[in-house]
Amino acid sequence: MSADNFPILIIIGRPAAGKSEVIDFLKKADPKERLSRFHIADFEELDDFVYVWETFETDDILTRHGKPRIWTDEKYWFKDHFIWNLYIERINLEYRKKLARNPSYHDGKTTLVEFARGGENGIYEALSYLHEDVLRRASLMYIKVSYEESVRKNRRRARKGEEHSILYHSLPDEKMDFYYRTNDWETLAAKDPNYIEVKGFKIPYGVFENEPEKTLDPSLIAQELERVTKKLWGMKR
Repeated sequence: MSADNFPILIIIGRPAAGKSEVIDFLKKADPKERLSRFHIADFEELDDFVYVWETFETDDILTRHGKPRIWTDEKYWFKDHFIWNLYIERINLEYRKKLARNPSYHDGKTTLVEFARGGENGIYEALSYLHEDVLRRASLMYIKVSYEESVRKNRRRARKGEEHSILYHSLPDEKMDFYYRTNDWETLAAKDPNYIEVKGFKIPYGVFENEPEKTLDPSLIAQELERVTKKLWGMKR
């Protein structure tokens, strides 16, 4: 690990929990303060929503040309559960390309990995598909909101015409219910208050409490983010 920054910070949570808002806050933060206060250097994001949207666009192109859709039906329901793990493999591929191009990539560089998962084993399954090059360098922050709060914020952030955007994409209620009503975070956290073990790697984790909502106020984001990253930094040292 670099002397000053996290190599990799995985940021997960329910849809609209506040992940993208935290990352947007970090983008706008003073670089020196961001590093000294949160141990996050200049950073690049690997967000699987980019691949989700690409899947929809690809299937739409196939439809326009009279070809069968591959991964989704006409209402954008996934046909195969494995697509969720394919997105994680895409993250692995992009990350390992960075390391191959520059073995000293993390000297002054942080990678933020972002995704949402639901279901009884969704978070752990996603983590288990991460490559060991990611797992050995990773810390994890879970942004915690209830399902009801996730639904409320998901509805609020929708902006017509910006469905493709990181900050303003939104899911229909029926897909929120089907994919995300439950998740396995509480089960994972109950095993150990500080670490999640995945494929023999112990990943330090912290919980960003976002209910009541903090991610509308930069000062509240900073306070909570500092609390979580201070804990994580102490565990990685």
